[in-house]
Amino acid sequence: MGAQVVMGAVLQCSFGVAPSSLVVPPTSKVMGPVPAANILDNKPIANIPPFGMCQSLANPTVAAATAAALGVLTPMPCVPATAAPWVPGCPKVMVGNMPALDSNSKLMCSYGGVIQVVSPGQVKIING
Repeated sequence: MGAQVVMGAVLQCSFGVAPSSLVVPPTSKVMGPVPAANILDNKPIANIPPFGMCQSLANPTVAAATAAALGVLTPMPCVPATAAPWVPGCPKVMVGNMPALDSNSKLMCSYGGVIQVVSPGQVKIING
């Protein structure tokens, strides 16, 4: 299992040009100083902010801008399109009655991007 993902975790989309930070509302899921995420924290804008500009030709705005530029790839503002939950999550740990989100999980964007956790938002401290 990877590290537990919490509010403020750094995310990156394979077609985005900038990282983004996970937003986890504190609705009965607070575990420690910041809310812990579960696999249903996948809502565009509410949980998954934009990744700057999108470079996927499957995104209709990018395809239209690229066509207008005579085939030169023209990135357009990112608006995540995430319909399915994060996978696989961690079914052994439940957060808000759903599997916890761990740093090995991935989220698919409808425009072909793969969103992954770059930094889970917390670190393990080893006292020596």
